Amino acid sequence: MGRGALAGPVMAAVCVLRDGRLLEEVRDSKMLSEKKRKELARVIKSRAKGWALASASPAEIEKLGIQKATYLAFRRAIQKLVQPIDYLLVDAYQVPQIDIPQKALKKGDQICLSIAAASILAKVARDELMKKMAQKYPGYHFEENKGYGTKEHLRALETLGPSPIHRQNFQPVKEKK
Repeated sequence: MGRGALAGPVMAAVCVLRDGRLLEEVRDSKMLSEKKRKELARVIKSRAKGWALASASPAEIEKLGIQKATYLAFRRAIQKLVQPIDYLLVDAYQVPQIDIPQKALKKGDQICLSIAAASILAKVARDELMKKMAQKYPGYHFEENKGYGTKEHLRALETLGPSPIHRQNFQPVKEKK
């Protein structure tokens, strides 16, 4: 989560669901309200066999690029998972440097329950982090835009310049340095 944002980390989640435990309302996190995502995140955490979250920082995104930083966040999340897993279903791209068999599913968060559940966990965690960053770096309205390039955020970049959590090599942040 947060691949296209101008500020904050990129977040990844893994979610191992229990057999026979369907979560009917779980779907692509982008199709749910913030309130519904929070509610479902609590349910997912309580019903999942296991889950883990991890991120890559803005500095890591700058150094590695967004794709490699996303892979790094996924590897970290997998490493944090307590129980062993024998197969991964991944949204869109296979993750390199993982010794677990995996399958990348295009639009996986729309067609696979475990990927959708993981997307909800990652989005809720990143949104909560960005709300905290709004308190630390006031004026950018991170509590509302979550680091994405809204008109309000771009105006704040014009007047305040980039914060320490902005991705310095992303346009239009790069031109405001």
